[in-house]
Amino acid sequence: MVTVHLRLPSPLGTQVLDLPGSTALGSLLPEGWETQAYLRTRSSGPLSPLAPVSSLARPTAPSHPISIDVVARLHGGKGGFGAQLRAAGGRMSGGKSDNVDSCRDLNGRRLGSIKEAKKQSELVESLPVLRAKAAAETKAKLEALERKLGVSSDAIDAKADGSGAKHLAEVDLEELARKKHKFDDNKFMEESREINENVRSAVAAALLKKKKKKTDAAKQNKDKASMPPPKVATSA
Repeated sequence: MVTVHLRLPSPLGTQVLDLPGSTALGSLLPEGWETQAYLRTRSSGPLSPLAPVSSLARPTAPSHPISIDVVARLHGGKGGFGAQLRAAGGRMSGGKSDNVDSCRDLNGRRLGSIKEAKKQSELVESLPVLRAKAAAETKAKLEALERKLGVSSDAIDAKADGSGAKHLAEVDLEELARKKHKFDDNKFMEESREINENVRSAVAAALLKKKKKKTDAAKQNKDKASMPPPKVATSA
């Protein structure tokens, strides 16, 4: 015989049964509860209703009472919970940052410091190239300025072509600034003159219209003032 403590859902309490070891677990459920409840222990999942009671006995203490819980079955939901969990996990993993500059290597140095040191070393190595590029840009700007001012940056070329051009250092900038430059652009001058005339005509028309409006208003007020008062009918 095996002693079974059958714990029913609250408030039904606990039943103590003495059963043969070959008794099927499914027979412990009350009548009509087969589809609404199942059996389990505190250390296991749902128990098979065909398993014997003796299968739950302890090998070291076969006479020890067996505790079995009667658990009510719950209706499942509509599903889709797993898909929601996977979607939420994907959003969480997608928002992770790949910035590991704060991490340290085996020597204890931060990875961000190592990257910055590499960047500084590359900058130092490329410094001559950057200086040459800056010098070339400065030279190009200087040549463009000399061409605009009508002078040459090379005195040898000036002697060779005989144009009488001077080096930029030999040019008197104050004299060049005092020199008058004539602006010759007939199309621009005609368009500017036409625009000015249109603006003057529009302003004159607006002023004339405003003056005419004031004159008409004054005339109407004068006509109203000169009108005789209406006659009042008197009763006999």
